[in-house]
Amino acid sequence: MEPRFGFCNCVGLRGRGLERRAQKCKIRSGRRRFVCEVRASASSSGSNGESPSADEQQPPVYQSPLSTRYASIEMRTVFSDLYRFRLWRKLWIALADSERALGVEITDEQVEALREAPDVDLEMAGRYERELRHDVMAHVHTFGEQAPSAKGIIHLGATSCYITDNSELIQMRNALDLLIPQIWNVVRNLSKFAMEHKDLATLAYTHYQPAQPTTLGKRACLWAQDFMYDAMKLEQVRNELKFRGVKGTTGTQASFLSLFNGDHNAVKTLDEMITKEMDFEKKWSITGQTYTRKQDFTVVAALAGIGQSCSKMANDVRLLQHMKEVEEPFEKTQIGSSAMAYKRNPMRSERMSSLSRFLQSLVINPAETASTQWLERTLDDSANRRLAISEAFLTSDALLQLALNVTSGLVVYPKVIQRHLEEELPFMATETILMAATRKGGDRQALHEAIRQHSMAAGQKVKAEGASNDLIERIRKDPLFSSLLRDLDMYLDSSLFVGRAPEQVVEFIEDEVLPALRQRGYEETSDVDSGVVLV
Repeated sequence: MEPRFGFCNCVGLRGRGLERRAQKCKIRSGRRRFVCEVRASASSSGSNGESPSADEQQPPVYQSPLSTRYASIEMRTVFSDLYRFRLWRKLWIALADSERALGVEITDEQVEALREAPDVDLEMAGRYERELRHDVMAHVHTFGEQAPSAKGIIHLGATSCYITDNSELIQMRNALDLLIPQIWNVVRNLSKFAMEHKDLATLAYTHYQPAQPTTLGKRACLWAQDFMYDAMKLEQVRNELKFRGVKGTTGTQASFLSLFNGDHNAVKTLDEMITKEMDFEKKWSITGQTYTRKQDFTVVAALAGIGQSCSKMANDVRLLQHMKEVEEPFEKTQIGSSAMAYKRNPMRSERMSSLSRFLQSLVINPAETASTQWLERTLDDSANRRLAISEAFLTSDALLQLALNVTSGLVVYPKVIQRHLEEELPFMATETILMAATRKGGDRQALHEAIRQHSMAAGQKVKAEGASNDLIERIRKDPLFSSLLRDLDMYLDSSLFVGRAPEQVVEFIEDEVLPALRQRGYEETSDVDSGVVLV
Protein backbone atom coordinates (compact mmCIF):
# COMPACT_ATOMS: atom_id res chain seq x y z
CA MET A 1 0.00 0.00 0.00
CA GLU A 2 1.27 3.48 -0.83
CA PRO A 3 2.23 5.46 2.32
CA ARG A 4 0.05 8.38 3.26
CA PHE A 5 2.99 10.75 3.06
CA GLY A 6 6.06 10.37 0.87
CA PHE A 7 8.45 12.10 -1.42
CA CYS A 8 7.53 12.69 -5.04
CA ASN A 9 9.31 11.06 -7.94
CA CYS A 10 8.98 13.97 -10.37
CA VAL A 11 10.30 13.26 -13.84
CA GLY A 12 12.05 15.60 -16.19
CA LEU A 13 13.48 17.90 -13.50
CA ARG A 14 16.69 19.64 -14.52
CA GLY A 15 18.89 21.94 -12.48
CA ARG A 16 19.87 21.59 -8.85
CA GLY A 17 17.28 24.08 -7.57
CA LEU A 18 14.43 22.16 -9.14
CA GLU A 19 15.79 18.86 -7.81
CA ARG A 20 15.85 20.18 -4.27
CA ARG A 21 12.31 21.52 -4.68
CA ALA A 22 11.13 18.12 -5.90
CA GLN A 23 12.75 16.28 -3.02
CA LYS A 24 10.96 18.49 -0.51
CA CYS A 25 7.57 18.07 -2.11
CA LYS A 26 5.42 15.84 0.10
CA ILE A 27 2.39 14.15 -1.36
CA ARG A 28 -0.81 12.76 0.10
CA SER A 29 -1.92 10.77 -2.95
CA GLY A 30 -1.20 9.93 -6.54
CA ARG A 31 -3.12 13.07 -7.46
CA ARG A 32 -0.58 15.23 -5.66
CA ARG A 33 2.24 13.42 -7.44
CA PHE A 34 0.57 14.16 -10.77
CA VAL A 35 0.23 17.86 -9.96
CA CYS A 36 3.90 18.00 -9.03
CA GLU A 37 4.92 16.24 -12.25
CA VAL A 38 2.93 18.72 -14.32
CA ARG A 39 4.50 21.69 -12.56
CA ALA A 40 7.95 20.22 -12.98
CA SER A 41 7.37 19.55 -16.68
CA ALA A 42 6.12 23.09 -17.25
CA SER A 43 9.11 24.67 -15.49
CA SER A 44 11.94 22.41 -16.59
CA SER A 45 12.29 23.38 -20.25
CA GLY A 46 15.82 24.63 -20.82
CA SER A 47 16.34 25.39 -17.13
CA ASN A 48 20.01 24.34 -17.14
CA GLY A 49 20.96 26.69 -19.94
CA GLU A 50 21.07 23.94 -22.57
CA SER A 51 19.00 23.96 -25.74
CA PRO A 52 15.69 22.21 -24.97
CA SER A 53 14.86 18.94 -26.66
CA ALA A 54 11.84 18.60 -28.95
CA ASP A 55 9.73 17.41 -26.01
CA GLU A 56 10.80 20.39 -23.93
CA GLN A 57 10.29 23.23 -26.41
CA GLN A 58 6.69 23.84 -25.40
CA PRO A 59 5.29 23.19 -21.94
CA PRO A 60 2.20 20.95 -21.91
CA VAL A 61 -0.60 23.50 -21.84
CA TYR A 62 -4.28 23.26 -22.76
CA GLN A 63 -5.37 24.50 -26.17
CA SER A 64 -8.98 24.78 -27.21
CA PRO A 65 -10.04 22.29 -29.90
CA LEU A 66 -11.71 25.25 -31.58
CA SER A 67 -8.21 26.55 -32.30
CA THR A 68 -6.45 23.27 -32.97
CA ARG A 69 -9.10 21.28 -34.86
CA TYR A 70 -12.34 22.97 -35.79
CA ALA A 71 -12.38 26.67 -36.68
CA SER A 72 -10.83 28.13 -39.83
CA ILE A 73 -7.51 29.97 -39.81
CA GLU A 74 -9.34 33.15 -40.82
CA MET A 75 -11.66 33.07 -37.81
CA ARG A 76 -8.86 32.07 -35.45
CA THR A 77 -6.88 35.04 -36.74
CA VAL A 78 -9.70 37.49 -36.02
CA PHE A 79 -9.84 36.39 -32.38
CA SER A 80 -6.11 36.01 -31.86
CA ASP A 81 -4.29 38.17 -29.32
CA LEU A 82 -2.06 39.74 -31.94
CA TYR A 83 -5.01 40.74 -34.13
CA ARG A 84 -6.72 42.27 -31.11
CA PHE A 85 -3.65 44.20 -29.98
CA ARG A 86 -3.08 45.53 -33.49
CA LEU A 87 -6.64 46.84 -33.40
CA TRP A 88 -5.82 48.56 -30.12
CA ARG A 89 -2.98 50.39 -31.84
CA LYS A 90 -5.21 51.29 -34.77
CA LEU A 91 -7.65 52.85 -32.31
CA TRP A 92 -4.91 54.74 -30.48
CA ILE A 93 -3.59 56.12 -33.78
CA ALA A 94 -7.10 57.15 -34.86
CA LEU A 95 -7.64 58.86 -31.50
CA ALA A 96 -4.36 60.77 -31.64
CA ASP A 97 -4.79 61.77 -35.28
CA SER A 98 -8.37 62.96 -34.76
CA GLU A 99 -7.45 64.90 -31.61
CA ARG A 100 -4.60 66.53 -33.55
CA ALA A 101 -6.96 67.49 -36.37
CA LEU A 102 -9.31 69.10 -33.84
CA GLY A 103 -6.60 71.27 -32.29
CA VAL A 104 -5.10 69.23 -29.45
CA GLU A 105 -1.35 69.80 -29.12
CA ILE A 106 -0.24 66.68 -30.91
CA THR A 107 2.26 66.97 -33.74
CA ASP A 108 2.18 65.30 -37.13
CA GLU A 109 5.51 63.72 -36.22
CA GLN A 110 4.05 62.08 -33.13
CA VAL A 111 1.17 60.57 -35.10
CA GLU A 112 3.62 59.40 -37.73
CA ALA A 113 5.78 57.83 -35.02
CA LEU A 114 2.81 55.81 -33.88
CA ARG A 115 2.14 54.68 -37.44
CA GLU A 116 5.77 53.73 -38.03
CA ALA A 117 6.28 51.93 -34.72
CA PRO A 118 7.41 48.28 -34.86
CA ASP A 119 4.77 45.59 -34.58
CA VAL A 120 3.34 44.72 -31.19
CA ASP A 121 6.02 43.32 -28.88
CA LEU A 122 4.04 40.62 -27.06
CA GLU A 123 6.93 39.69 -24.80
CA MET A 124 7.39 43.26 -23.62
CA ALA A 125 3.66 43.69 -23.10
CA GLY A 126 3.60 40.50 -21.07
CA ARG A 127 6.34 41.79 -18.79
CA TYR A 128 4.48 45.04 -18.26
CA GLU A 129 1.20 43.24 -17.53
CA ARG A 130 2.83 41.02 -14.91
CA GLU A 131 4.08 44.18 -13.24
CA LEU A 132 1.04 46.46 -13.68
CA ARG A 133 -1.74 43.86 -13.59
CA HIS A 134 -3.56 45.85 -16.27
CA ASP A 135 -3.59 44.68 -19.87
CA VAL A 136 -4.44 47.98 -21.52
CA MET A 137 -1.84 49.98 -19.61
CA ALA A 138 0.72 47.27 -20.34
CA HIS A 139 0.20 47.92 -24.05
CA VAL A 140 0.18 51.68 -23.56
CA HIS A 141 3.67 51.40 -22.08
CA THR A 142 4.79 48.93 -24.74
CA PHE A 143 3.56 51.21 -27.54
CA GLY A 144 5.26 54.13 -25.85
CA GLU A 145 8.61 52.36 -25.71
CA GLN A 146 8.31 51.46 -29.38
CA ALA A 147 7.34 55.05 -30.31
CA PRO A 148 9.14 57.15 -27.66
CA SER A 149 8.43 60.55 -29.21
CA ALA A 150 4.67 59.88 -28.99
CA LYS A 151 4.67 58.20 -25.60
CA GLY A 152 3.04 61.12 -23.83
CA ILE A 153 -0.01 61.40 -26.12
CA ILE A 154 -1.07 57.74 -26.33
CA HIS A 155 -4.55 57.06 -24.86
CA LEU A 156 -5.13 60.79 -24.27
CA GLY A 157 -8.56 61.33 -22.69
CA ALA A 158 -9.56 57.70 -23.13
CA THR A 159 -10.56 54.91 -20.77
CA SER A 160 -9.77 51.23 -21.25
CA CYS A 161 -13.18 50.56 -22.78
CA TYR A 162 -12.37 52.90 -25.63
CA ILE A 163 -9.81 50.29 -26.59
CA THR A 164 -11.40 47.04 -25.47
CA ASP A 165 -15.06 47.62 -26.38
CA ASN A 166 -14.33 49.20 -29.73
CA SER A 167 -11.75 46.60 -30.76
CA GLU A 168 -14.14 43.79 -29.81
CA LEU A 169 -16.88 45.36 -31.90
CA ILE A 170 -14.49 45.46 -34.86
CA GLN A 171 -13.65 41.81 -34.25
CA MET A 172 -17.35 40.89 -34.15
CA ARG A 173 -18.09 42.83 -37.32
CA ASN A 174 -15.16 41.28 -39.18
CA ALA A 175 -16.13 37.83 -37.92
CA LEU A 176 -19.69 38.33 -39.16
CA ASP A 177 -18.24 39.25 -42.54
CA LEU A 178 -16.57 35.83 -42.56
CA LEU A 179 -19.68 33.92 -41.52
CA ILE A 180 -22.32 35.50 -43.74
CA PRO A 181 -20.84 34.34 -47.09
CA GLN A 182 -20.43 30.85 -45.67
CA ILE A 183 -24.12 30.63 -44.78
CA TRP A 184 -25.17 31.81 -48.21
CA ASN A 185 -22.93 29.20 -49.80
CA VAL A 186 -24.63 26.53 -47.69
CA VAL A 187 -27.97 27.86 -48.96
CA ARG A 188 -26.67 27.70 -52.51
CA ASN A 189 -25.47 24.10 -52.08
CA LEU A 190 -28.83 23.06 -50.68
CA SER A 191 -30.78 24.86 -53.39
CA LYS A 192 -28.85 22.95 -56.07
CA PHE A 193 -29.46 19.68 -54.23
CA ALA A 194 -33.16 20.50 -53.87
CA MET A 195 -33.61 21.17 -57.56
CA GLU A 196 -31.78 17.97 -58.50
CA HIS A 197 -34.10 15.90 -56.29
CA LYS A 198 -37.32 17.91 -56.46
CA ASP A 199 -39.22 14.96 -58.00
CA LEU A 200 -37.67 12.12 -55.99
CA ALA A 201 -40.55 10.87 -53.86
CA THR A 202 -39.65 9.73 -50.36
CA LEU A 203 -41.46 8.85 -47.20
CA ALA A 204 -42.10 11.80 -44.94
CA TYR A 205 -42.00 11.23 -41.21
CA THR A 206 -43.96 12.78 -38.38
CA HIS A 207 -43.18 11.54 -34.86
CA TYR A 208 -40.54 9.54 -36.76
CA GLN A 209 -43.35 7.38 -38.09
CA PRO A 210 -44.09 7.02 -41.82
CA ALA A 211 -46.39 9.77 -43.07
CA GLN A 212 -47.67 11.13 -46.37
CA PRO A 213 -44.80 11.16 -48.90
CA THR A 214 -42.85 14.25 -49.82
CA THR A 215 -39.82 14.63 -52.08
CA LEU A 216 -36.18 14.68 -51.10
CA GLY A 217 -35.83 18.10 -52.73
CA LYS A 218 -38.66 19.47 -50.60
CA ARG A 219 -36.97 18.14 -47.47
CA ALA A 220 -33.73 19.93 -48.48
CA CYS A 221 -35.75 23.14 -48.84
CA LEU A 222 -36.63 22.88 -45.16
CA TRP A 223 -32.92 22.98 -44.37
CA ALA A 224 -32.19 25.72 -46.89
CA GLN A 225 -34.97 27.93 -45.56
CA ASP A 226 -33.55 27.72 -42.03
CA PHE A 227 -30.06 28.69 -43.17
CA MET A 228 -31.47 31.48 -45.31
CA TYR A 229 -33.25 32.85 -42.25
CA ASP A 230 -29.95 32.74 -40.34
CA ALA A 231 -28.09 34.52 -43.12
CA MET A 232 -30.60 37.36 -43.22
CA LYS A 233 -30.61 37.60 -39.43
CA LEU A 234 -26.82 37.87 -39.32
CA GLU A 235 -26.90 40.51 -42.05
CA GLN A 236 -29.41 42.48 -40.00
CA VAL A 237 -27.27 42.18 -36.87
CA ARG A 238 -24.15 43.16 -38.79
CA ASN A 239 -25.80 46.20 -40.35
CA GLU A 240 -27.22 47.35 -37.02
CA LEU A 241 -24.03 46.83 -35.04
CA LYS A 242 -23.17 50.05 -33.24
CA PHE A 243 -19.73 51.36 -32.33
CA ARG A 244 -19.06 52.45 -28.75
CA GLY A 245 -17.04 55.43 -29.86
CA VAL A 246 -15.40 58.00 -27.58
CA LYS A 247 -17.37 58.22 -24.34
CA GLY A 248 -14.96 58.48 -21.41
CA THR A 249 -14.96 56.70 -18.07
CA THR A 250 -18.68 56.72 -17.27
CA GLY A 251 -20.10 57.60 -20.67
CA THR A 252 -20.33 61.36 -20.04
CA GLN A 253 -17.36 62.33 -22.26
CA ALA A 254 -16.16 64.58 -19.43
CA SER A 255 -12.46 63.91 -20.05
CA PHE A 256 -12.79 64.89 -23.70
CA LEU A 257 -14.84 67.96 -22.84
CA SER A 258 -11.96 69.01 -20.59
CA LEU A 259 -9.43 68.20 -23.30
CA PHE A 260 -11.28 70.51 -25.73
CA ASN A 261 -11.78 73.27 -23.14
CA GLY A 262 -15.55 72.86 -22.94
CA ASP A 263 -16.12 72.67 -26.71
CA HIS A 264 -19.09 70.30 -27.03
CA ASN A 265 -19.01 70.32 -30.81
CA ALA A 266 -15.38 69.23 -30.83
CA VAL A 267 -16.22 66.26 -28.60
CA LYS A 268 -19.12 65.25 -30.82
CA THR A 269 -16.96 65.64 -33.92
CA LEU A 270 -14.21 63.50 -32.38
CA ASP A 271 -16.76 60.74 -31.69
CA GLU A 272 -18.03 60.91 -35.26
CA MET A 273 -14.55 61.01 -36.80
CA ILE A 274 -13.34 57.87 -35.04
CA THR A 275 -16.60 56.03 -35.73
CA LYS A 276 -16.17 56.78 -39.41
CA GLU A 277 -12.45 55.96 -39.35
CA MET A 278 -13.26 52.52 -37.96
CA ASP A 279 -15.80 52.05 -40.78
CA PHE A 280 -18.96 52.00 -38.66
CA GLU A 281 -22.12 53.76 -39.79
CA LYS A 282 -23.72 53.93 -36.36
CA LYS A 283 -22.56 54.55 -32.80
CA TRP A 284 -24.21 54.42 -29.41
CA SER A 285 -25.45 57.83 -28.27
CA ILE A 286 -25.81 56.64 -24.68
CA THR A 287 -23.35 54.42 -22.84
CA GLY A 288 -22.06 53.86 -19.35
CA GLN A 289 -18.42 52.97 -19.28
CA THR A 290 -19.33 50.22 -21.77
CA TYR A 291 -21.86 49.98 -24.55
CA THR A 292 -24.98 48.09 -23.50
CA ARG A 293 -24.25 44.40 -23.22
CA LYS A 294 -27.62 43.66 -24.78
CA GLN A 295 -25.83 44.12 -28.09
CA ASP A 296 -23.60 41.14 -27.27
CA PHE A 297 -26.68 39.07 -26.51
CA THR A 298 -28.23 40.02 -29.85
CA VAL A 299 -25.09 38.92 -31.69
CA VAL A 300 -24.63 35.60 -29.88
CA ALA A 301 -28.35 34.79 -30.11
CA ALA A 302 -28.12 35.21 -33.89
CA LEU A 303 -25.09 32.93 -33.95
CA ALA A 304 -27.02 30.36 -31.94
CA GLY A 305 -29.49 30.27 -34.83
CA ILE A 306 -26.71 28.76 -36.92
CA GLY A 307 -26.43 26.04 -34.30
CA GLN A 308 -30.15 25.35 -34.50
CA SER A 309 -30.11 25.02 -38.29
CA CYS A 310 -26.95 22.90 -38.36
CA SER A 311 -28.30 20.60 -35.67
CA LYS A 312 -31.64 20.15 -37.44
CA MET A 313 -29.99 19.26 -40.76
CA ALA A 314 -27.30 17.11 -39.14
CA ASN A 315 -29.83 15.09 -37.16
CA ASP A 316 -31.90 14.54 -40.29
CA VAL A 317 -28.83 13.34 -42.20
CA ARG A 318 -27.93 10.99 -39.36
CA LEU A 319 -31.42 9.47 -39.43
CA LEU A 320 -31.36 9.15 -43.23
CA GLN A 321 -27.89 7.61 -43.17
CA HIS A 322 -29.14 5.02 -40.68
CA MET A 323 -31.80 4.09 -43.22
CA LYS A 324 -29.16 4.09 -46.02
CA GLU A 325 -31.17 6.64 -48.03
CA VAL A 326 -28.79 9.59 -47.87
CA GLU A 327 -25.19 9.73 -46.65
CA GLU A 328 -22.79 12.50 -45.85
CA PRO A 329 -19.50 12.49 -47.81
CA PHE A 330 -17.12 9.65 -46.96
CA GLU A 331 -13.48 9.90 -48.01
CA LYS A 332 -11.84 7.03 -49.88
CA THR A 333 -9.38 6.32 -47.07
CA GLN A 334 -11.64 7.39 -44.20
CA ILE A 335 -12.01 4.95 -41.29
CA GLY A 336 -15.43 4.69 -39.67
CA SER A 337 -14.48 2.60 -36.66
CA SER A 338 -11.25 1.30 -35.15
CA ALA A 339 -12.95 -2.06 -34.52
CA MET A 340 -15.74 -2.41 -37.09
CA ALA A 341 -14.00 -1.87 -40.41
CA TYR A 342 -17.23 -1.88 -42.44
CA LYS A 343 -18.76 1.13 -40.70
CA ARG A 344 -19.55 4.43 -42.40
CA ASN A 345 -20.38 6.63 -39.45
CA PRO A 346 -21.89 10.11 -40.08
CA MET A 347 -19.10 11.72 -38.07
CA ARG A 348 -19.40 15.15 -39.66
CA SER A 349 -23.09 15.35 -38.87
CA GLU A 350 -22.46 13.99 -35.39
CA ARG A 351 -19.86 16.67 -34.82
CA MET A 352 -22.32 19.29 -36.05
CA SER A 353 -24.85 18.07 -33.51
CA SER A 354 -22.24 18.20 -30.77
CA LEU A 355 -20.90 21.67 -31.60
CA SER A 356 -24.44 22.98 -32.05
CA ARG A 357 -25.30 22.08 -28.48
CA PHE A 358 -22.21 23.90 -27.27
CA LEU A 359 -22.98 26.99 -29.35
CA GLN A 360 -26.56 27.22 -28.13
CA SER A 361 -25.43 26.85 -24.52
CA LEU A 362 -23.33 30.01 -24.86
CA VAL A 363 -26.38 32.27 -25.25
CA ILE A 364 -26.99 32.30 -21.52
CA ASN A 365 -23.67 34.06 -20.92
CA PRO A 366 -24.34 37.40 -22.66
CA ALA A 367 -27.92 37.25 -21.40
CA GLU A 368 -26.73 37.00 -17.80
CA THR A 369 -23.97 39.56 -18.36
CA ALA A 370 -26.40 42.13 -19.74
CA SER A 371 -28.76 41.62 -16.83
CA THR A 372 -26.19 41.77 -14.02
CA GLN A 373 -24.14 44.88 -14.87
CA TRP A 374 -24.22 47.35 -11.97
CA LEU A 375 -24.91 51.02 -12.61
CA GLU A 376 -22.41 52.38 -15.16
CA ARG A 377 -20.31 49.17 -15.31
CA THR A 378 -18.78 46.31 -13.38
CA LEU A 379 -15.79 44.26 -14.46
CA ASP A 380 -17.51 40.92 -14.00
CA ASP A 381 -18.41 41.08 -17.67
CA SER A 382 -14.82 40.92 -18.90
CA ALA A 383 -13.66 37.34 -18.40
CA ASN A 384 -17.05 35.94 -19.40
CA ARG A 385 -17.13 37.94 -22.62
CA ARG A 386 -13.61 36.89 -23.59
CA LEU A 387 -14.77 33.30 -23.49
CA ALA A 388 -18.38 33.41 -24.65
CA ILE A 389 -18.15 35.80 -27.59
CA SER A 390 -14.98 34.44 -29.16
CA GLU A 391 -16.06 30.82 -28.72
CA ALA A 392 -19.50 31.56 -30.16
CA PHE A 393 -17.89 32.88 -33.34
CA LEU A 394 -15.27 30.12 -33.54
CA THR A 395 -17.96 27.46 -33.03
CA SER A 396 -20.24 29.04 -35.65
CA ASP A 397 -17.35 29.03 -38.09
CA ALA A 398 -16.54 25.39 -37.32
CA LEU A 399 -20.18 24.43 -37.87
CA LEU A 400 -20.39 26.20 -41.20
CA GLN A 401 -17.16 24.57 -42.38
CA LEU A 402 -18.83 21.23 -41.69
CA ALA A 403 -22.14 22.30 -43.25
CA LEU A 404 -20.36 23.37 -46.43
CA ASN A 405 -18.57 20.03 -46.60
CA VAL A 406 -21.71 17.96 -46.00
CA THR A 407 -24.01 19.89 -48.33
CA SER A 408 -21.48 19.85 -51.17
CA GLY A 409 -21.25 16.05 -51.21
CA LEU A 410 -24.47 14.41 -50.03
CA VAL A 411 -24.86 10.93 -51.52
CA VAL A 412 -28.40 9.76 -52.42
CA TYR A 413 -29.56 6.17 -52.89
CA PRO A 414 -32.83 6.38 -54.87
CA LYS A 415 -33.44 2.61 -54.96
CA VAL A 416 -33.31 2.36 -51.17
CA ILE A 417 -35.66 5.34 -50.93
CA GLN A 418 -38.02 3.69 -53.40
CA ARG A 419 -37.95 0.39 -51.50
CA HIS A 420 -38.85 2.07 -48.23
CA LEU A 421 -41.60 4.01 -49.98
CA GLU A 422 -43.05 0.86 -51.53
CA GLU A 423 -43.12 -0.82 -48.13
CA GLU A 424 -45.49 1.84 -46.79
CA LEU A 425 -47.24 3.11 -49.90
CA PRO A 426 -49.95 0.41 -49.94
CA PHE A 427 -51.24 1.64 -46.59
CA MET A 428 -51.25 5.22 -47.82
CA ALA A 429 -53.01 4.28 -51.05
CA THR A 430 -55.99 2.70 -49.24
CA GLU A 431 -58.00 5.92 -49.05
CA THR A 432 -57.61 6.47 -52.80
CA ILE A 433 -58.56 2.83 -53.46
CA LEU A 434 -61.59 3.15 -51.18
CA MET A 435 -62.85 6.22 -53.03
CA ALA A 436 -62.29 4.63 -56.45
CA ALA A 437 -64.12 1.42 -55.56
CA THR A 438 -67.01 3.40 -54.09
CA ARG A 439 -67.32 5.46 -57.28
CA LYS A 440 -67.63 2.21 -59.21
CA GLY A 441 -70.66 1.12 -57.20
CA GLY A 442 -69.19 -0.48 -54.09
CA ASP A 443 -70.58 -0.12 -50.56
CA ARG A 444 -68.35 2.38 -48.82
CA GLN A 445 -68.79 0.87 -45.34
CA ALA A 446 -68.18 -2.69 -46.50
CA LEU A 447 -65.13 -1.60 -48.46
CA HIS A 448 -63.78 0.32 -45.48
CA GLU A 449 -64.12 -2.72 -43.19
CA ALA A 450 -62.46 -4.98 -45.76
CA ILE A 451 -59.51 -2.58 -46.11
CA ARG A 452 -59.22 -2.36 -42.32
CA GLN A 453 -59.01 -6.11 -41.93
CA HIS A 454 -56.55 -6.54 -44.81
CA SER A 455 -54.37 -3.72 -43.44
CA MET A 456 -54.22 -5.20 -39.95
CA ALA A 457 -53.32 -8.63 -41.35
CA ALA A 458 -50.66 -7.27 -43.68
CA GLY A 459 -49.16 -5.10 -40.95
CA GLN A 460 -49.02 -8.02 -38.52
CA LYS A 461 -47.25 -10.18 -41.11
CA VAL A 462 -44.66 -7.46 -41.73
CA LYS A 463 -43.96 -6.96 -38.02
CA ALA A 464 -44.29 -10.53 -36.73
CA GLU A 465 -42.71 -12.43 -39.63
CA GLY A 466 -40.52 -9.80 -41.27
CA ALA A 467 -42.34 -10.46 -44.52
CA SER A 468 -43.01 -8.01 -47.34
CA ASN A 469 -46.11 -5.85 -47.32
CA ASP A 470 -48.75 -7.89 -49.22
CA LEU A 471 -51.70 -5.56 -48.66
CA ILE A 472 -52.23 -4.88 -52.38
CA GLU A 473 -52.23 -8.59 -53.17
CA ARG A 474 -54.83 -9.14 -50.45
CA ILE A 475 -57.02 -6.39 -51.94
CA ARG A 476 -56.47 -7.75 -55.45
CA LYS A 477 -57.83 -11.15 -54.37
CA ASP A 478 -60.88 -9.69 -52.58
CA PRO A 479 -64.04 -9.80 -54.80
CA LEU A 480 -65.22 -6.52 -53.26
CA PHE A 481 -62.48 -4.77 -55.27
CA SER A 482 -62.90 -6.65 -58.55
CA SER A 483 -63.90 -3.46 -60.32
CA LEU A 484 -60.37 -2.09 -59.79
CA LEU A 485 -58.30 -5.03 -60.98
CA ARG A 486 -57.09 -3.30 -64.12
CA ASP A 487 -56.35 0.00 -62.40
CA LEU A 488 -55.06 -1.11 -59.00
CA ASP A 489 -51.36 -0.58 -59.77
CA MET A 490 -52.12 2.92 -61.01
CA TYR A 491 -53.11 3.93 -57.49
CA LEU A 492 -49.59 3.09 -56.27
CA ASP A 493 -47.87 5.76 -58.36
CA SER A 494 -45.83 7.68 -55.76
CA SER A 495 -46.19 10.94 -57.68
CA LEU A 496 -49.89 10.94 -56.78
CA PHE A 497 -49.06 11.28 -53.09
CA VAL A 498 -46.46 14.08 -52.93
CA GLY A 499 -48.94 16.89 -53.48
CA ARG A 500 -47.29 20.14 -54.67
CA ALA A 501 -43.87 19.26 -53.26
CA PRO A 502 -42.05 19.48 -56.64
CA GLU A 503 -43.78 22.74 -57.49
CA GLN A 504 -43.05 24.14 -54.03
CA VAL A 505 -39.35 23.43 -54.54
CA VAL A 506 -39.26 25.29 -57.85
CA GLU A 507 -41.26 28.21 -56.50
CA PHE A 508 -39.11 28.55 -53.37
CA ILE A 509 -35.82 28.34 -55.23
CA GLU A 510 -36.81 30.59 -58.15
CA ASP A 511 -38.85 33.14 -56.20
CA GLU A 512 -36.85 33.42 -52.98
CA VAL A 513 -33.47 31.72 -52.99
CA LEU A 514 -32.03 32.62 -56.40
CA PRO A 515 -32.98 36.32 -56.20
CA ALA A 516 -31.30 36.52 -52.78
CA LEU A 517 -28.18 34.76 -54.06
CA ARG A 518 -28.01 36.94 -57.17
CA GLN A 519 -28.40 40.10 -55.13
CA ARG A 520 -25.36 39.11 -53.08
CA GLY A 521 -23.28 37.67 -55.92
CA TYR A 522 -23.25 34.07 -54.71
CA GLU A 523 -25.25 32.31 -57.39
CA GLU A 524 -22.44 31.93 -59.91
CA THR A 525 -19.53 31.45 -57.50
CA SER A 526 -17.57 28.24 -57.83
CA ASP A 527 -18.05 25.42 -55.38
CA VAL A 528 -16.49 26.06 -52.02
CA ASP A 529 -13.39 23.98 -51.35
CA SER A 530 -14.31 22.43 -48.04
CA GLY A 531 -10.93 20.77 -47.64
CA VAL A 532 -10.18 17.77 -45.48
CA VAL A 533 -12.19 17.52 -42.26
CA LEU A 534 -10.18 15.93 -39.46
CA VAL A 535 -11.81 13.20 -37.41
